[in-house]
Amino acid sequence: MALTLLHKPDMSALTSLGIGGKARVLAKVRDENGLDELARFVESEGPKLLAIGEGSNMLAGDGELDLALIQVERDSRPEATVSGSRVRVPADMRLPALLAVLIRNGLSGMEGLAGIPGSVGGSVAMNAGSYGTDMAASVSRVRIWTPGSGLVWKDAAELDWGYRHFSARTDEFTIIWEAEFELSEAGEEKVRAGVKETFAKKKATQPVLEKTAGCVFKNPEGHSAGRLLDEAGFKGRELGGMAFSEMHANFLVNRGGGTASQALELMAQAKEAVLAKFGVTLKPEVIILP
Repeated sequence: MALTLLHKPDMSALTSLGIGGKARVLAKVRDENGLDELARFVESEGPKLLAIGEGSNMLAGDGELDLALIQVERDSRPEATVSGSRVRVPADMRLPALLAVLIRNGLSGMEGLAGIPGSVGGSVAMNAGSYGTDMAASVSRVRIWTPGSGLVWKDAAELDWGYRHFSARTDEFTIIWEAEFELSEAGEEKVRAGVKETFAKKKATQPVLEKTAGCVFKNPEGHSAGRLLDEAGFKGRELGGMAFSEMHANFLVNRGGGTASQALELMAQAKEAVLAKFGVTLKPEVIILP
């Protein structure tokens, strides 16, 4: 089937943090033919729609969630198309798989994104970034789908980009179908070394091998959220099965049996403590699903 529906999907299985209750329904789009069915699904579901990739930046609430999820998951294995320094990538390819393609082809520009586990579509949708770069730095155009216009390529300059922010400049529900990147030719060994160096740094300072949702809070202007949380005493702070990482205070870790209520309570405590100590209001980077 071009579009398959899964009722009562478990959010703990759909998110890297591994917590959360059940959404109402999950629509998986298998190919372009499924987009016609998706348009009818979007119309019937109304405002309770959410596009989801690998769920690597999401904190899903406990219990029953009134959400209709949409996920691009092709039946065939997602493959990138390389043409010189341009790479065209389906949204459901995982970012580590894209980096492997860039290494093989000696294409540089995205080495700083090593260690980010999400899909390409999800990474574009939040303008994922680290170590001085982000998705916007390499994107040349994005193929988006809306119920009204169908599939349309948009140049990067036609889209809104910001710190962990992306907008297709439309009021319609939008999913990312493909993305194209413009990179520089640097040679396989140089790109491989850059990716290995980035991942080694992250592995030494971040809990990349544990159940996390990436950085919990955005870095306030002029500050590091991790440093503020550390100095406020939250590195390693635990509540039930959830804890702020002992490696990096801006990462929540599910140590087993964690719940959304525990995670949200820890976040609330941290936000209050940082405000009291530094006069700085932390804002979530992780997407919190009601």
